[in-house]
Amino acid sequence: MKSKTFALTALFLLSGNAIAADVLNHKSPYCGCCTEWTKHMQDAGFTVEEKLHENMNPIKQKLGVTPELASCHTAEIDGYVFEGHIPAEDIKAFLENPPRNAKGLAVPGMPMGSPGMEYGDKQDEYSVYAFNEKGQVFEYRHYKGNQ
Repeated sequence: MKSKTFALTALFLLSGNAIAADVLNHKSPYCGCCTEWTKHMQDAGFTVEEKLHENMNPIKQKLGVTPELASCHTAEIDGYVFEGHIPAEDIKAFLENPPRNAKGLAVPGMPMGSPGMEYGDKQDEYSVYAFNEKGQVFEYRHYKGNQ
């Protein structure tokens, strides 16, 4: 019986749920869509702590988020930076297999239909970008909209 319990525990730890990590989400106290993204991440199995800031610019600068990649909130997970309304599935995939030298992922702006930006069935086309310390950016994933 003990070996069966151990096997099930090991299987659980190796499953996709094991990737869930602690998230520190920096956001404005006035932004509701950032709170909705936090809920999206919690629903995906992440533990999220929100840290409120009146001015997000110093946080973004400190963490290496350029103005071209900026959105409303900036999250930190396991030493990586996640900017904006990134789907939790993309973050999980990134954490399981980070691109070489990547600093994090970003969804610039606030595309309609991205997590936390849902509005009926409207979905903008948008991309999730990976970026590194040198400021290099490449498309990590692309979502087709319906507009």
